[in-house]
Amino acid sequence: MDKNTITGFILIALVVIGFSWYSQPSREELEAMARQDSIAAVEKQKQEETEKAAAVAASPATTATSDSSALFFAQHSGEEQEIVLKNNKVKVTLSTLGGTIQNAEILGYKSRNHEGDVMLMTRKDAQMTFSLAGKQENIVSSDLFFTPTEQTDSSVVMTAEQDGKQLAISYRLRPDSYMVDISLRATGMSGFFVPNMKAMDISWTDRIMQQEKGYDFENRYSSLTYMRKDKGVKKLSEMSDDSKNPEEALEWVAFKNQFFSAVLIASQDFTEAQLASTQETDKKSGFLKTYEAQMKTFFDPTGSQPTELQMYLGPNDFHILKEHSKMTAYGSKADLDELVYLGWWIFRFINRWSILYIFDWLKAMGLSMGIVLLLLTIIVKVLVYPTQKKSFMSSAKMRVLRPKLDELSKQYPNPDQAMQKQQAMMQLYSQYGVSPMGGCLPALVQMPVWIAMFNFIPNAIDLRGESFLWADDLSAYDDIIRWSTDIPLLGNHLSLFCILFTLTNIINTWISMRQQQNQFAGEQAQQMKMMQWMMYLMPLMFFFWFNGYSSGLSYFYFISGLISIITMWYLRWSTDDAKLLAGLESYHAQHKNDPKKVSGLQARLEALQKMQQEQQAKKR
Repeated sequence: MDKNTITGFILIALVVIGFSWYSQPSREELEAMARQDSIAAVEKQKQEETEKAAAVAASPATTATSDSSALFFAQHSGEEQEIVLKNNKVKVTLSTLGGTIQNAEILGYKSRNHEGDVMLMTRKDAQMTFSLAGKQENIVSSDLFFTPTEQTDSSVVMTAEQDGKQLAISYRLRPDSYMVDISLRATGMSGFFVPNMKAMDISWTDRIMQQEKGYDFENRYSSLTYMRKDKGVKKLSEMSDDSKNPEEALEWVAFKNQFFSAVLIASQDFTEAQLASTQETDKKSGFLKTYEAQMKTFFDPTGSQPTELQMYLGPNDFHILKEHSKMTAYGSKADLDELVYLGWWIFRFINRWSILYIFDWLKAMGLSMGIVLLLLTIIVKVLVYPTQKKSFMSSAKMRVLRPKLDELSKQYPNPDQAMQKQQAMMQLYSQYGVSPMGGCLPALVQMPVWIAMFNFIPNAIDLRGESFLWADDLSAYDDIIRWSTDIPLLGNHLSLFCILFTLTNIINTWISMRQQQNQFAGEQAQQMKMMQWMMYLMPLMFFFWFNGYSSGLSYFYFISGLISIITMWYLRWSTDDAKLLAGLESYHAQHKNDPKKVSGLQARLEALQKMQQEQQAKKR
């Protein structure tokens, strides 16, 4: 075999290996395939269980025996009934087939999908199953017909019983609350289970219904959320398919919409949880995504201690969730209020301890939500006014010093003197008591407030369904013009509040650009002119971003921008440039003999200048 043949075989092998490596599925594709296989397996199991139940129902009635393999055999057939529990907050419907919650209706919150109140869970889309592993067979709640006992308007016990063996699931809807207490206990069945059996399997799935006007906006604030024991709250991705198998024990798992949540709480923790969220492919289907949760919780086969669960079925209202946290086994540490996302820790701190109190105070006056947002905006602008004034005055000082900066530019006309010119400018600022960063830092102080409001308003359930001016719902977009076909980046509508917000944003950008032009001289001024078009591009990007957002949020930013324009006009009108320059000259005269302290920035500039001079000397 000659050299060329060997080389050819080597090249062919490399091509085959490379193609095999290139064509193998990615990690994401493998996870998707595994998820599809899991879903297919579950569907196959459900189909087999359905066929089995149908065969049992079609066969002649049989007397159950004491054989453990035929436990609750008689409970596999029967006539399904619906049991309704209701208080003034929520209406819950249970089925004797499976003994679990089928429907959950949140009273007092109007549905956008049908006449009546919000349906948080429906029999068609939500399923919950309790499973117990026996020595020879498993007990699956969805296979059994339960008998309702001890029934009242707000409580019931669902019982499956045979030959002295009993499985009972009790439900109690607490008065004037959204909390359902669930207790599961087995009696006389310890011999049915293996000796080390201490856990019960829970399977919970739900196809989450779209409750609000805008699909994309609601989907962005809907997520499968869970509380890790002693480690805080986490959530799956809102905008893409996601799955997690948390290693930690969980206190609760929430199937969360933008404004409503179904939360399953375990008094004895959840373990070995497998969580998944799958996006709906058709935006017009009326659904957002599908949530799946498989997990284990404590179970005592002797029946001496029941399995304690709770379900919160209600609105994502901060105060309501805070109160319902106290009803759980974890007390206030359950942190159900984390379902109202108020931003990262600094933004959450601002919202939690300032914005929320101001909002509640204004709301208590009985004003419309549009007026509440208007007054809230004015209060926030008053609070940040000192920083805005300081930023303006810093820019004004640099503006009146512009002639002196122009003179410095003439002294250093050559490009290789840029470092020397920069150092001279820094010395000039120091002599007149002006900081070139004085206009930026106050503006940065305001940023956390505006970002905090960006998180607060979309999560404020008080805005849901509230109309103001032309907006019929401040929690959704205000579509003054609408068409049938989606346009990329724009959607199928125009929001007037978003247009007004964009216009005020452009005007504020223009004002800011004029101020910055007066702050710089020479080459820096030319560079600022080149960057202006980028600054004007930002408001246009905001328009496409906010067009599908909450009209209440666009309204807040519009009013905020309008107040900023008025404030800047007032400050410019009330500022006397001659008087301001005289004050700077007075400062210069008083401190011209003071020893100059070299700031960190100036020290670095001097070091760079020295390095540059050394390099030039070496070249010469």
